[in-house]
Amino acid sequence: MRAIAVGAFQADPELVEMPKPEPEAGEVRVRIEYAALNPCDWQAARGSLDDELAPQAFPLVVGVDFAGRVDMIGSGGNRFRVGDQVFGRVPGSAAGTGTYCDYVSVPQDSAITLVPPGLSLRTAAALPSAGMAAAQILEIAVLRGHESLLVIGAAGGVGSCLTQLAAARDVRVIAAVRGDEHRRMEALGATATIDTTDHPLGAAVRESCPDGVDALVDLVSTTPDDFAAHAALVRDRGIALSTRGVAAGAALPPGVTGIDFRLDPSPVLLDVLAAGAAEGVLRVPIDIEVPLEKAPQALDRNRTGGARGKTVIAL
Repeated sequence: MRAIAVGAFQADPELVEMPKPEPEAGEVRVRIEYAALNPCDWQAARGSLDDELAPQAFPLVVGVDFAGRVDMIGSGGNRFRVGDQVFGRVPGSAAGTGTYCDYVSVPQDSAITLVPPGLSLRTAAALPSAGMAAAQILEIAVLRGHESLLVIGAAGGVGSCLTQLAAARDVRVIAAVRGDEHRRMEALGATATIDTTDHPLGAAVRESCPDGVDALVDLVSTTPDDFAAHAALVRDRGIALSTRGVAAGAALPPGVTGIDFRLDPSPVLLDVLAAGAAEGVLRVPIDIEVPLEKAPQALDRNRTGGARGKTVIAL
């Protein structure tokens, strides 16, 4: 089968041929039709993730999100049938297993579920990591309504989903983006949008929230110092959450709680998100669609900060 893989950390992802996986007991094999790009994809390929996503062996196939059709079922009980349209996220413990490829085998009790009527496979592929992260972040931040939320990097996949889910709870979302994204972020429910290439972030946030925001979700900062600078905009007893693992080492203002977010995928959460997307309640902005052979360039574009919304890979 075709796959985008790396032969070593820091190596450039490339198109290779690999054996088609055989489903083990309790697994299903999926013929992938769409994969979706997430920042963790290029981070894992570069060896910058030190968690369960780190592979035990190479080649490492890139990617975690997928949508397609069940192609084969392993032995034992299973809740799927051949031909079912499914989508999900490969388990982090599946060493070397990725989704930028023609086929993937995953445990049937992992974060995989049926695609509901009215939801395309293309949109379903863009949901798992971004949608589940956004939903879980909102729960962790304990935002119930009328509070203020500053999202750094709001134009990406997680930020776009988080903005919509928060706005649906009457949370006032301040979207910090790079470039003119005012119209798009407003359509997603943002109360205010700040172009950080045109306005100083701190001054702009203080205009909207003189006493500081109730919560910060930083999807961008890769150093404790950068995260701390953003956390300085959070009020006393507020929350500052990082998706890049830098909150623990940051010097936060007194009274501000720092959180390093870790995704906890589940099929139940996928079902909830899929229903929302099928009903049009949750929109998944897709920036571009690329064929499999163009995935390495798309990864580089995402790494350098040139992406808006989600990138999907067609197989």
